[in-house]
Amino acid sequence: MIIDVLDLEDITPDEIVDADPLFGEGLGLDSIDALELGLAIQKRYGVKLNADSEDTRKHFASVNALAELVAAEGTLSGEK
Repeated sequence: MIIDVLDLEDITPDEIVDADPLFGEGLGLDSIDALELGLAIQKRYGVKLNADSEDTRKHFASVNALAELVAAEGTLSGEK
């Protein structure tokens, strides 16, 4: 999903380590990427995100953290 939403043409799924940070030394995403990814997660899984929340920052720490959020609060259809 990350590759598709953010059009990361030079990265394959095998190159993404689930525990690596999404920002900085990890995938190197920026704030615009976070916004686009957040909107896609809200639309696809129905997960409510608050950009100013410290919890949201924790959820965007890694692929693992995002997966845990979606597993706990989301649905595939985007409806709860």
